[in-house]
Order: sequence, then structure tokens, then C-alpha cells
Amino acid sequence: MEVFDGKKAAQEYMSKHTLAFSTPELTLMRFAFWLGDSVPDPKNEGKGIPRMLTFMTEQDFEPVLIDDDKYEPSGAVRTSAAYGNAYNEVKSDGKFCSECGTSLSASAKFCPECGTTQE
Repeated sequence: MEVFDGKKAAQEYMSKHTLAFSTPELTLMRFAFWLGDSVPDPKNEGKGIPRMLTFMTEQDFEPVLIDDDKYEPSGAVRTSAAYGNAYNEVKSDGKFCSECGTSLSASAKFCPECGTTQE
């Protein structure tokens, strides 16, 4: 997939143009015109292309699928007071994860340790 590398384009533009007295709107407008300028095509001799196309890079993105019914813990937050239910619950029934045995709150939909869906 061809993707526009805006960061690289902006860095190149800012390194070649002094914009000390410009307003942000004017800077953005000048940047847009600069991207639209015609430059020699590196692939076809004698042809011109918009400068924006020179900042197109080939990247392969894996689609990100979000599944609300399956939770996989990243391990970034473990056994924290802020993790899980915001309300303090009294564990009267002693609910535990069927997969790993971790103690769970009564309203837990997923196990915070292994990610197993709870019934």
C-alpha cells in the first residue's frame, strides 16, 4: 500500500524554508502549495509529478481487528488498584477464573490474568 510520509515531507520543507514570521495558517497553506509543486519524476525522465508523490512509501499494514467478545491481556497493567471494576465489591460468592483460578469480581466479564471469557 502506498502511504504518504507527512513527517518526512514536513521536516524537509521546514529545513529549506524560513517561516519565522508566518502564522500557522500561512505556514500550512505554503506547505500545501509546496507539496503540489511540479518536480521532475525520478522514474520517468522528462516528466513532472507533484512533489507529494515523492514522499509516497510502500508499506504493508496488517489490519487491526477489534473483537469485543475476546480480551487478551497485554501484561502492561497487572494487579493494580486501578485495574478492573471502579466500584468496590464484596466477594461473597468467591468467583474464580475457570482457566487459571484467579480471584475475580462478581461482575467480571474477562479474567485479567489469562483473558478467558467468564460466564
